[in-house]
Amino acid sequence: MSGIWVAGGQLLLEAANYLGASQHSRYQQLRALREIDEHRLADIGVTRREALTGLPDKTERRPSRAGTMTMTTSELAGNAAPSILVRDAEEADMDAIQAIYTHHVLHGFASFEETPPSVGEMLARREAVLALGLPYLAAEQGGRIVGYSYATSYRPRPAYRHTIEDSIYVADGLGGRKIGSTLLGALIARCEAGPWRQMLANIGDSGNAGSIGLHRRFGFEPVGTLRSTGFKFGRWVDTVLMQRSLGPGDETLPQPWTAGSAR
Repeated sequence: MSGIWVAGGQLLLEAANYLGASQHSRYQQLRALREIDEHRLADIGVTRREALTGLPDKTERRPSRAGTMTMTTSELAGNAAPSILVRDAEEADMDAIQAIYTHHVLHGFASFEETPPSVGEMLARREAVLALGLPYLAAEQGGRIVGYSYATSYRPRPAYRHTIEDSIYVADGLGGRKIGSTLLGALIARCEAGPWRQMLANIGDSGNAGSIGLHRRFGFEPVGTLRSTGFKFGRWVDTVLMQRSLGPGDETLPQPWTAGSAR
């Protein structure tokens, strides 16, 4: 375990030197940074763009209080952008959330539904999530709901009670702005406060590089690809299954817990 902490400290120091150095010095460090994989880049807070170009990325993730993650503009970027606040979704948010989901149902493979559910149905689904003590989160930017995420039980049988599945949706046209990253980071943090030990991601379409890359950056590993499990928009669609441990994972036995503790 001490070796991991030493390696982590070295990476943090390397990242600090990289971000704080002059432009010329940063370029000299590019070769070493290119060798760091996505997991370590995420751990030390350096984006792949920074590693490859030597230039600061526009934004950086900074965790705030438990259950909330805020996206702030990097001081190096010199660009003002509204912060992204992730909070518990409220009933008043569900019209906007239903609109976001409707787009994904009608135009993408993030959902295998083909008919968008009503706002009333979305409210019922949210209540079912909350009844299990699981989080249902909304991302707000500039007073607008720009995405949402939640966790659900993987399967209903009791032996699966420590395994959950994540869902993340970003408003149309707002991809690539770290909204998904902020939502997933906050969702993981909230779920790690509960009894859950494994989180699964069921990703529609094996060509969905964005979602696969997002989950990989947060420690999810590919488990397998289920071939042609869906048929939508006139073609067969794969499902990519990814998994990561929460907290101690399977290293310890689960402890007694009551619903609502992670909210």
